[in-house]
Amino acid sequence: MRATTIHAAGDIRVEEVPDPVIKKPTDAIVKVTAGCICGSDLWPYRGENPIRSGATIGHECIGIVEEVGSEVRDFKAGDYVVVPFCHCDNTCANCQAGAQSACVNLGMTASGQAEYARVNQADGSLVATGGTPPDDLLASVLALTDVMPTGWHAAVCAGVRKGGTAVVVGDGAVGLCGVLAASVMGAEKIIAMSRHESRQEIARAFGATHVVAARGKDGIAEVREITDGIGVDAALECVGTDEAMKTAIGVTRPGGGVGFVGVPHGVELPIRTLFERNIGLRGGIAPVRRYLPELLALVQDRTIDPGKVFDLTLPLEEAPEGYRAMDERRAIKVMLQP
Repeated sequence: MRATTIHAAGDIRVEEVPDPVIKKPTDAIVKVTAGCICGSDLWPYRGENPIRSGATIGHECIGIVEEVGSEVRDFKAGDYVVVPFCHCDNTCANCQAGAQSACVNLGMTASGQAEYARVNQADGSLVATGGTPPDDLLASVLALTDVMPTGWHAAVCAGVRKGGTAVVVGDGAVGLCGVLAASVMGAEKIIAMSRHESRQEIARAFGATHVVAARGKDGIAEVREITDGIGVDAALECVGTDEAMKTAIGVTRPGGGVGFVGVPHGVELPIRTLFERNIGLRGGIAPVRRYLPELLALVQDRTIDPGKVFDLTLPLEEAPEGYRAMDERRAIKVMLQP
């Protein structure tokens, strides 16, 4: 099959690689109809994560079940499905506690930017869409594989509540979906921290009531001014850098919460600050399967449209240009279609 591969920092190619095959009876093979590039894919692209030369890359995809293992009961060839980037059996103790991203049989999509992908735990992971999504919903359904549930997870972990105040640190696809999540959850005042006009427009469309372009101490001061010097009830950290974490904590009121979903790189927690101000900190890898049924229903009845975060669609063969576009901030999120 044709698949996106990474060979070194900045070296993305589309090459012929072996098709994925059924390895366990709980597996399924999905023919990808749409995949995409994630902000977290940029970490290895920029040389910030270890790279195994020639490895396939991409963990977000939707598509049609091609083949299933002998123990798969709930899906069959021809079913159109959403593939959570983290696979789970959805039955173990961790899954039952709502931590599907820490399943004892955890797996990850490894070739979401390709023609086919293998799913480790088909029955526990996949969610059927009930047919091919209409064209106007395709992007939003694809967003459910990672960025929308991840933004939602940030809001849940931060404790976003109806009538409360929230700030979102980060204006990538996950941050923008965090704004949308806070809006759906009923936050009355939602502050998006963004320096890019095109992203600010989407944030406002998703429900942001205020936009703060400043960073660091100036950004914290502006958020505090908007909240009458108190700070927000809930902060969503959607970047993963030390500066982003410090900002999220700095804008949170005493007794508030920070939900972090940005993959941590160089983050050092100010434990004393958290302790003295009674600020809660929760987060991590989003348990996508936990949120998928609710979010899919919201997409299908057109209550939410997270697909707006996709501002560039390319054929799979042009994946290298998609990476360049996102790395250079010419695109928020790129859809790839085989």
